[in-house]
Amino acid sequence: MSGLEFATPEALALLPAPLLALAFAKPKPRAAGGLALPATIRDRFRANAAKAYVARFSWRRAAAVLAWISLALALAGPRVADAVAALPAAGRDIMLALDLSGSMTRHDFQLDGASVSRLDLVKHVASELIRRREGDRIGLVVFAETALVAAPLSFDVHAVDRTLREMEIGLVGRSTAIGEGLGLALKRLADSRAPSRVVILLSDGANNAGSSDPAAVAALAQRLGVRIYTIGLGVDDTTANPNKYDAVDFAALQKVAAIGGGAAFRARTGADLDAAARAIESLAAGTAPAPPAVIFHDLWIWPATLAFAACAAIALASRTPL
Repeated sequence: MSGLEFATPEALALLPAPLLALAFAKPKPRAAGGLALPATIRDRFRANAAKAYVARFSWRRAAAVLAWISLALALAGPRVADAVAALPAAGRDIMLALDLSGSMTRHDFQLDGASVSRLDLVKHVASELIRRREGDRIGLVVFAETALVAAPLSFDVHAVDRTLREMEIGLVGRSTAIGEGLGLALKRLADSRAPSRVVILLSDGANNAGSSDPAAVAALAQRLGVRIYTIGLGVDDTTANPNKYDAVDFAALQKVAAIGGGAAFRARTGADLDAAARAIESLAAGTAPAPPAVIFHDLWIWPATLAFAACAAIALASRTPL
């Protein structure tokens, strides 16, 4: 923690203002004439008046001076700077595109020895991935029959993580519009000026809804310099079981990743999914040091409180006869 400083030191120039006001103030005119008194009586009157003046006004002037000095200090904004630890900064914008189609409700995966749905497994793995990416901006797009931006790009990875955990099947339909989800994620990255922009798309089915062709969207991403990584989730895929209705179209995901300059990963188990997430991090992530952030601890409240107390004491004394 560094030493004391002022946010607006110019306010300290107000300190001599009362002295300047007294120096340039016009003296009050005195009444002409008066009654001549003997010297002994006059001296007694002067002594009594001086005692009364000191008793009544000396402490009030001291309180007024204290109030003015405290007010000027409060306006100057005293504060103490404190440096906090640097966060890893990578200059990356990452959009997660998550499949919320009806097939994600299937319980064909294991997590900690218990059977879980595909969506619950994805939430678990993606949540860990999001929280590991402090220093990157993370966003979340969910898609099924339509696509929705669930969380815009943000450095607040914990807020994005909470949003991810709140996602439920049926929010955007039950079909699988991969092209729509990929296109919306790309749209969120199109205006980004980050040095590295990445879409991580996860799906357990085939593109069967929407009007956007995933390959065409991937080609646009390639022109914009956005890399696409895909994860095909599920036990079966259309290559081995072309007639199975809920098999993942991994060939299409491979094509999208190849066009988008990324890579495709196959996840048949929870361990596969976690390994895919970490592999994508190693390809698209990393860390770089960032300068420490400076946080200011404001102290103006203390002189402001003292000024208020001094003014309150003067006001109260003015209503109380000595």
